[in-house]
Amino acid sequence: MGPSPTFDQFGTSPTPDRGGKRSNLDFRLHITPLHFFFQLRFPIQRKLKLAQVHKQRKAKRKKLFISRVLAMATNTQEQQSQAGRHQEVGHKSLLQSDALYQYILETSVYPREPEPMKELRELTAKHPWNLMTTSADEGQFLNMLLKLINAKNTMEIGVYTGYSLLATALAIPDDGKILAMDVNRENYELGLPVIQKAGVAHKIDFKEGPALPVLDQLVEDEKNHGSFDFIFVDADKDNYLNYHKRLIELVKVGGLIGYDNTLWNGSVVAPPDAPLRKYVRYYRDFVMELNKALAVDPRIEICMLPVGDGITLCRRVK
Repeated sequence: MGPSPTFDQFGTSPTPDRGGKRSNLDFRLHITPLHFFFQLRFPIQRKLKLAQVHKQRKAKRKKLFISRVLAMATNTQEQQSQAGRHQEVGHKSLLQSDALYQYILETSVYPREPEPMKELRELTAKHPWNLMTTSADEGQFLNMLLKLINAKNTMEIGVYTGYSLLATALAIPDDGKILAMDVNRENYELGLPVIQKAGVAHKIDFKEGPALPVLDQLVEDEKNHGSFDFIFVDADKDNYLNYHKRLIELVKVGGLIGYDNTLWNGSVVAPPDAPLRKYVRYYRDFVMELNKALAVDPRIEICMLPVGDGITLCRRVK
């Protein structure tokens, strides 16, 4: 029996015994097929895996790019929307729909607006600073409010051409009184002929100049404490808190103080980078300071209404 055949290192086939030597041919015949298998298999798998990873990364980058573009578009729309909300509009109303506001005016306000108020409103509309006037719907609101509380002795800080003043004068009884203060008599005199024609000028005591000195004089005399049924403030916003400290002594328990513009064209909720006009941004802080102070004042009950540019009613309870 001949010698036992030897097997190669892979145990796949016998290797002829050539005296302990293996020829190059034997190596190629028995090693090369497996060598090619391992040589080709792993690089191909690696290339496939790399291609798959590259594809996934590319898809991820594309998805991220799209999400960023959409986010930028959304932010732009939101900023434009915010800007639109906090820009000045052609009327003094917080309603964003001109058509809806016009419906309110034509359905509720204009048909019942007293002729003198209509005349003064149209006269004021020609003034370059007409946005300073009380809106027609707020004038109607004040007129009814004063009748509901049977106000007789009232005060108004900030008169302009006198639209809200006329609304008050028409609401209170013939022997009622209004202490009216404004730094500009010229504007008041613009509307005075209409007020006189309405037959209510005798109810008005107009004082030209800053209101604080007048209020200080009133507070000094105790007989003035609690003597006013209603006080309306539509003046310099940076003094609203100073006014409140004095007015709370002058309004009677159960009486009302009305602060106008307490929503300040909606800017009280505007983001820090909203494109506000300088004067809107400046006075906004004072309006917000007032709102915070009124909210925690134990001497009053409050109600903030989105009428006109926002009006906060304060009812003194103690």
